[in-house]
Amino acid sequence: MGNVLTDDLQVTKPNLEVFSATLQHLATGDRNVVVITSDSRGSGKLVPFGKKYPTQMVEVGIAEQNLVGVAAGLASTGKKAFAVSPACFLTARALEQIKNDVAYSDNPVRLIGISAGVSYGALGSTHHSLHDFAALRAINNLKIVAPADNYETEQAILQAYHLDQPIYLRFGKKPMPLLTEDSTDSFTLGKGRVVRRGQDLAFIATGETVYPALMAAQKLKSERNLDIAVVSMHTIKPLDTELLQYLAANAKAIVTVEEHSINGGLGEACASFLLQHDYRKPFKIVGIPDEYTVTGSQIEIFNHYGISEVGLADAALTLLNTMT
Repeated sequence: MGNVLTDDLQVTKPNLEVFSATLQHLATGDRNVVVITSDSRGSGKLVPFGKKYPTQMVEVGIAEQNLVGVAAGLASTGKKAFAVSPACFLTARALEQIKNDVAYSDNPVRLIGISAGVSYGALGSTHHSLHDFAALRAINNLKIVAPADNYETEQAILQAYHLDQPIYLRFGKKPMPLLTEDSTDSFTLGKGRVVRRGQDLAFIATGETVYPALMAAQKLKSERNLDIAVVSMHTIKPLDTELLQYLAANAKAIVTVEEHSINGGLGEACASFLLQHDYRKPFKIVGIPDEYTVTGSQIEIFNHYGISEVGLADAALTLLNTMT
């Protein structure tokens, strides 16, 4: 894979731990790497970074608007700024600063949304970030990325480090298994990653929903002999429309999966592009519906809304049955 953390990546870890380790690796060779946090070094797994590189960390306290403003200022002076904060607060409280100080001003800040989606579980809707894709997709000059596993996380951070434009990266909390151990696998920002090939239906998922989609595909193969493609569409913006067109042409149906509202996220981005390019096959968006979200752990919420091996397998079969 060409990883800087190959040995560590053989063990399932939360993506945030890989993010922190990769950031430490970068900071070792570049004093311009600066982390800005809003009282979130603990939840962001950045305590080891702060101990090793105390002069390369800025703590602004619980002040997300200041966080983004400071990060933009540092980026404008040539610093490799990583602004780390819970996704629910970063993309809501500081939306104006993201829009103006970062994107409009073209300051290459790496915005890191941690504990995203429903990772905070029982803390409820105030701490869920089910709006971030929708809000940030509407802002020009901002890439949006949600890595699925440890490998994608490491590669996304390495590539974001070299990127000279604004980017938002979204991470959850739970340990994520490697989707594939193929040594020829590759990751490129802006290009979806084909995890599994198949012609009967395509799951297009992002972030921590890719793994249950893969489990559902394997279940459908073993129980129904269906060949299901699984794609990690880690980059929500810019969307990999070339891959999307390929999937539309070769799969009988498409199911998108995301830990986000069904409004304004990956599913609607895919639907908008496909409909405007004459796609007429069955299509379904699986995500969090437009309602008061149930309270529970991430896995309980996933199971409730069908973002699970069984739920996604059922959704795929239902969609395929509409064709008979």
